Amino acid sequence: MDLMAQVRPYRGVEAADRVAERRRRFLEAGLAVLGSESDLSELTVRGICREAGLAVRYFYECFTDKDDFVSAVFDWVIADIAATTQAAVTAAPLKEQSRAGMANIVRTIAADTRVGRLLFSSQLSNPVVVRKRAESFALMALLTFQHAGTLGAQENNRTKAASHFVVGGVSQTITAWLAGDVQLEPDELVDQLALVIDKLSDPKLDKELGQQRDSPQRHTGIEHV
Repeated sequence: MDLMAQVRPYRGVEAADRVAERRRRFLEAGLAVLGSESDLSELTVRGICREAGLAVRYFYECFTDKDDFVSAVFDWVIADIAATTQAAVTAAPLKEQSRAGMANIVRTIAADTRVGRLLFSSQLSNPVVVRKRAESFALMALLTFQHAGTLGAQENNRTKAASHFVVGGVSQTITAWLAGDVQLEPDELVDQLALVIDKLSDPKLDKELGQQRDSPQRHTGIEHV
């Protein structure tokens, strides 16, 4: 029999619900610590438990170690923003979907700067976060490539490469915006980023890239020496 099923309710709350509630508190504590502007000195098991207001034994009830915890916090945040962004895109007319998606992302990180720092801040160099960002950006590049296809872009390697370029550029722009290096109002930022994404479906882009590839004027740097 499942051990969890043998545990009696405590104050009317089932054991599974208590575990889920403790996990939620840990995740919220993780966002508070990882999304702060501090030097992450509190990113220890005891520091996380102190932020969550829970005993250390409960940490290991939910996570195997600190890296597993950081990964879970990132996945929790990215899953939420992905779900709300997908909902915003689906609800918008096709031609307005790029703006709807970017508007949701920008407004989410503007409303909670901790989310922006976790997903984009260059000052946060935790190895697990760096790895998770790379994974999420690869997924975003794939989704951008697919979205460009729905808007009429050619589904070839040139568009795929451009999708990776756009996602990298969007990420860097948001990073600069959060740092104050790019000073735009949220709606201005959304307009600019959506325009860049929509350019992927411009027939002229694929034509120009194709012409550049086939041009006899293309040379390597060695040939110019």
